Amino acid sequence: MDSLFAKADAIQPLSKKKKAKADRKQTKKPDTRKNKPGPSSDRTLVSVTQNTSLPRSLRLSSPPPEKLLKHTHIKDLKLRTQLNRQAAQAARAKTLLQDAELLLTEDAGWIEAENEMEKTWRVGQDEIVRGAGQEAAKGRQEWKLDGGPYRSRYSRNGRHLAIVGSTGHVATFDWQTGTMHAELQLEETCRDITFLQDQSFFAVAQKKYVFIYDRNGVELHRLKSHIEPTRLEFLPHHWLLAGVGNPGYLKYQDTSTGAIITEHRTKAGACRTMTQNRHNAVIHLGHQNGVVSLWTPNLPHPAVQLLAHLGPVVGLSVDPSTGGRYMASSGADGIIKIWDCRNWKGAVREWTTRGGSAEVEWSSKGALAVATGGSVNVYTKPSIQAPFAAKVAPPLYLTHAIPHRPLSSVRFCPFQDILTVGHNAGLSSLLVPGSGEPNFDSNEADPFEDKKRRQEREVKGLLDKIQPDMIALDPDFVGSLAPPTKLTTAVNDKHDIPFARLPRLERLRVEGKADETELDANGDADGADDDCGKKTSREEREKRKMRGKGKSLKRYLRKQRKNVIDPTAVAIRTKLEKQREERRVAKAIEKGEMEPKKPSALDRFKRS
Repeated sequence: MDSLFAKADAIQPLSKKKKAKADRKQTKKPDTRKNKPGPSSDRTLVSVTQNTSLPRSLRLSSPPPEKLLKHTHIKDLKLRTQLNRQAAQAARAKTLLQDAELLLTEDAGWIEAENEMEKTWRVGQDEIVRGAGQEAAKGRQEWKLDGGPYRSRYSRNGRHLAIVGSTGHVATFDWQTGTMHAELQLEETCRDITFLQDQSFFAVAQKKYVFIYDRNGVELHRLKSHIEPTRLEFLPHHWLLAGVGNPGYLKYQDTSTGAIITEHRTKAGACRTMTQNRHNAVIHLGHQNGVVSLWTPNLPHPAVQLLAHLGPVVGLSVDPSTGGRYMASSGADGIIKIWDCRNWKGAVREWTTRGGSAEVEWSSKGALAVATGGSVNVYTKPSIQAPFAAKVAPPLYLTHAIPHRPLSSVRFCPFQDILTVGHNAGLSSLLVPGSGEPNFDSNEADPFEDKKRRQEREVKGLLDKIQPDMIALDPDFVGSLAPPTKLTTAVNDKHDIPFARLPRLERLRVEGKADETELDANGDADGADDDCGKKTSREEREKRKMRGKGKSLKRYLRKQRKNVIDPTAVAIRTKLEKQREERRVAKAIEKGEMEPKKPSALDRFKRS
């Protein structure tokens, strides 16, 4: 360390530095050092960098991946270098991610049977609680409450729980410590509840409007634009509150500005089923006519619309473990269907459950919970995602009987192996080993964050808010280059314009469907020139603009003026063009510019 400071030769007294500079001016000796610091550079920085380097742990030791995309079509050297560097970094990140997945050689946490005679669904909750640890066993709880049936919603970090009863009982609390945040008796019908960016605010879909409350239960806002809401969803990366109600309108409201971003008329009546795809923030709606529609704020029509069931759709959920690739839907007839969101060519698998309509929910590790009748069944992949022609239920993983009907909601707790079921007598928390994601990203959702960390994350999330226009079915289009247009054409021989942006008449002209014989709207083609060939003034052209508009042929042509070829209109225009040519020739003969054509005996054979 002493030698490093000696080589730095940085901090010196001010008087000595001036004296040394004066001596240097008098005796201009050549500097033999390799890197001489400039007049405006830091001597300490330059001297230290000569003897230091980047640690080997931070160097990119791996070679660049093969078959890397080269942006050779970009002429700007600086931009091409930057894009090549970004492509190399993205390829290296994918390679490192694959290497990290190789380290997790097995799916830990699932219940495994020792032999073929044992079945995992025979293991009850009491046996799971005895076999689990003391801290994990706290997740098995029963809340007996009046005012059901209840619906529940967890915060993003899985630490806080919000519940709402149909008669108006609302409560938010920390389920691990039992700390109550707020408890309200609204004394009116409540249909759904959701947290906003964190546990500090929550929205309740009440009888007539949507109300927003703070952590202490104080009413902050009344959203009158959401009329008779039935379901609510919050998009955390876009800060959008999406709600749908009995009028059948899907509305997006920005919670950071309070403005309505857009509202879509679904044209399918009242909607009581809604979920979001966490991968691309697309809203999935299930309607009473059996149709499932996918909506984005930037499209006035559904991005995808399919007939999923022959009756009302009562349950929807998207698998977050596969990047939103699979969707589960349930109908009032008790049929469960698994859909592949990449092609929508038909259900991957379907089966019938007992007890009628069912509530479905995917966990972060790919476990599917189905609550129907008086029981909750849990299925695991890959059996539920493998194509199977027969309408047979996949192998059962766990089951639990709940006598309190109806079962109104099913929610998995993030980062925990806990399943919360809402029913008529309150809520029940079940232990589902292996269903929760054990690894969490503290930048996204931290179960152990304090007040200061929460405030910093809220500010950072607000600064990094994504615009609603960027929501699409394929979220990977962001940052990609637009493909070159396949068809371009020149308008008036000036510059190339993409075919999709051309006016309708130009597109018809490119396709060969335009009528090129159409007359000008101002009358004859030679209307702008007088008989002597001189250009007329603007006043004279305006004066002669309506001349000849009342003729029968002109009226017929105005009615038949189209941008497509009409045989009748073409014949009439050809006749008018012939008459105009005859008049022009007659005027030229009178002026002596042309000689009259001598008649011939063969003229009788000409076609008129």
